[in-house]
Parts: sequence; C-alpha cells; structure tokens
Amino acid sequence: MKIIGRVHEQKQLAARLASNEPELIAIYGRRRVGKTYLVRTMLADNIVFEFTGIHKATKDTQLENFRQTLQIATRNPIALAIPKNWLQAFVMLESFLNSLPTEKPAVVFFDEFPWIETRKGGFLQAFDHWWNAHGSKKSHLKVVICGSAASWMIDKIINDRGGLHNRVTQSIRLLPFTLGETRAYLQSKGIVLDTYSELQLYMAIGGIPFYLRNINPGESVAQIIDRICFEKDGPLQKEFNNLFSSLFADADNHEKIIRALAKKGKGLTRNEIIDECGFTSGGNTTKLLKELEESGFIQPYSAFEKTTHDAIYKLTDEYSLFYIKFIESSRDTAKGAWLRQFGSLTYNIWSGFAFESVCQKHELQIRRKLGIEGVLTHVSTWRTMPHKGQHGTQIDMLLDRNDRSINLCEIKFCIQEFIIDKKYAAELDNKVNLFRTETGTRKTIFPTMVTTYGCRKNEHYLGRIQAEIVMDDLFT
Repeated sequence: MKIIGRVHEQKQLAARLASNEPELIAIYGRRRVGKTYLVRTMLADNIVFEFTGIHKATKDTQLENFRQTLQIATRNPIALAIPKNWLQAFVMLESFLNSLPTEKPAVVFFDEFPWIETRKGGFLQAFDHWWNAHGSKKSHLKVVICGSAASWMIDKIINDRGGLHNRVTQSIRLLPFTLGETRAYLQSKGIVLDTYSELQLYMAIGGIPFYLRNINPGESVAQIIDRICFEKDGPLQKEFNNLFSSLFADADNHEKIIRALAKKGKGLTRNEIIDECGFTSGGNTTKLLKELEESGFIQPYSAFEKTTHDAIYKLTDEYSLFYIKFIESSRDTAKGAWLRQFGSLTYNIWSGFAFESVCQKHELQIRRKLGIEGVLTHVSTWRTMPHKGQHGTQIDMLLDRNDRSINLCEIKFCIQEFIIDKKYAAELDNKVNLFRTETGTRKTIFPTMVTTYGCRKNEHYLGRIQAEIVMDDLFT
C-alpha cells in the first residue's frame, strides 16, 4: 500500500523506528483523517500487538476485547483468561513482549486510545505504570497511541502533569490533505478532474481521505457530490450525526458552536459565540473552543496587531459547513440534486466563504507564489465596525511580513475571470485607506487578488493590484 503525502510525518516515524531508544509516540487528528492507515502502512512490518478501543464500551467489554486481541497476537491455542483489571492486562502484555526477539523494533499500537478509558476504569493509570516501570526500559519497543479526540490526547497524554509528564517522545498532529495532496490521492485511484472541479470538491468535503475514497473514476464533481452526499444511502449523507458524538462526551455544545459559525461565514469572536449560543462567559466556552480547534473543526484568526483574546473564530471543516448549508435541509435525493443548487443565493454565499476558508488553509502556498515563503509572516484578519458615518469593512486575509510589507488579500470565487469594475475599485481603495488610517501602519501595502481564474487586466486593475494568486497556485 502506498502513502500519499504525509512526507514530514513519515520522516518522523522512520526516525523514531530507527532509534536505539524506547519511544512513546502520540498521533492525533480528527475522525477519518487517516491516522490508522498511516501507522498500519508505515509500520506494518514491526507491529507485534494492535489494540483498538471500543466507543462507549464498559470496562469489562474493553478487557474482553483486550484478551481476544492478545490471544490472536500470541497464537496460543490455550485460551487466555480475561484480566480482572488493567494492571493485570498489562502484566499479560508484558509477558508476551518478553517472549519476542529484541533484534528489531517492536511496535505496540493502541488505536482510539481515549475510548479505552472508562469512568473509574483505571486504564490510564495502568498504562502510565506499565510504561514507566517496564516499557520505557526496552530500547527496541516503540509504543504508538492514536486518538481522534484531539483535546483528550493533548490534555491526558502530551501535556499530562502526572506519570506521563514529558514521557511522549514524538507527537504528531495529522491534518487533512492539502489541495495538492488531494489531487495526488485522486490520481492514485485513476481519478482525473480539472482544477476547478478538484477545488469545488475540496470546498464541499475537504481533504479527508476517508471521504475521498468514496469517489469513483469517470464521475463529474456534480455526480460525485450527488451520490455521496445527497442520495439516501450516500456515505456522507448522515456522517455529520456521528462526527461530534464520537469525539466529545457531551457534544451538544460543540455542535451549537459549529452551527453558529456556519451562519456567520466571516467568523465570530468568543464573546459573539457566547451570545449566539446562549452560553455563560465562564471558562467552559474556552474549553469548548479549544477542543474544536484541536480536533480541526474551527480555527481562530488573530486580528491585526491584536492579542489572541480578540481572535475571530471561523468554521474551517468543509464538510460540516456543506452539510449544514445543503445536505441537512435537502429533501431532493434524485440525480442532479447538487446541480439544481447552482446559481442559488445560498450556493453563491457558501462558495464565497468556502473558497475563502480554503485559501486561508493554504496560506503557505500563497506565500510561496508571492516569493515570501522564507519571510517571517503573520497571517491575520481585520475588520472595523461602522462609525462616524463610515461603513464597516473586513479584510479577508492579511500577510503581515517582517520586511515591512503587508499583502492585503481580497479573495473572490468566480466561475470565470474576475472583473474589477469602478464600484469595486472604489471599495478596495476605501479598504486600503481605512486600514491604513485605523491601524496607523507605516508598512507598504500590496493589494493582492486571490481568485479562481485570475482578474481581467483593465484600467481598474492596472496600477492598483500589486500581486495576484489563482487557484492553480493553491495546488503547489
């Protein structure tokens, strides 16, 4: 099996596998992002024991699952006893590991690690004890733990202040595919789409490998989205219902935030989220936001020259936005359901915000095209509220560079060449002037257009626009 992308992660795993030290590797990332596939493919020849937690199972069920898994690994014809507790379970595991040769690396893989822990079950304490007392003394042993509940993995494992404090030797946050990696994945399956279709597909379902695997060769993007999102038994027709319940113990408030942000494409501040969702202003909101951020559903964007306290949160999970805007309320399951959405007001609003989100995720590719990949750059947004008879305005993306320059990026999704007319030119000039006046910046400002097919080089473009990015640049 071939791994698409994940170049940096493969190098990290290869280095840990080749080390002469015991390794405790924590891999986390949202559901369906490909954590298990990466481990099983990359470390297949070295995995000696693989145990997967069962979602919402009792302690007794998890222990029975452990016994069955260990039974298979040992290949012992004599049935193993069910361990009475996790301490006993790890004694059994240790006995098995001691029977193996030590000449080559041995990988113990715990998948869906957070699911194994149950209330008063004692799993984490037993794991902690086993690693510190036994596992960490075996130079050939590499323990890999994976979990979709990213915030749990960070709090309980990576940043643990107890027995696992500073014990993790490598942490890896696995992100969805970029546009370029998505193209490579599709091509590996014999699926060839034009750039615009690839972009539109990404805007709808993102770069989640599990979602992309449902695509068949020979289908147009409209046929793909129809089949997997709108047909009655489409694999993504009801995926949203499982997303948050599988990651968070009490997912209702997480979903409230997602739905609030789906209504406000330009994003909301923390206080605006509290008002929109009817939360109190306590620390629980901060915890909810952090959990969603670490799980890859939302992203805070700092306001220009402001602290993170003033950040604007945006929904960055493409599928969640697409589901709320189109799939959830659709009663149209006949062929052509997606095509019938084209040109609607909802479609036009969604496509604008979805493209903006994709561009913000690919700021590295934008900086690369601008030739500033090696320049220290802070990415932010900026908005000002109406006052003194002026209209409020918002700038989609600012690239605040260490070379005393700022790229003021305007992001426009269009099915053809974008035309800057007299009215839009005046709006753009007003944005630049307002930004300079309100912030007092003395840096050079480069108005920059980020579009699908580029801009027409008319009298309103020339002398005004200093740089341009097109969708092809996002795939590099």
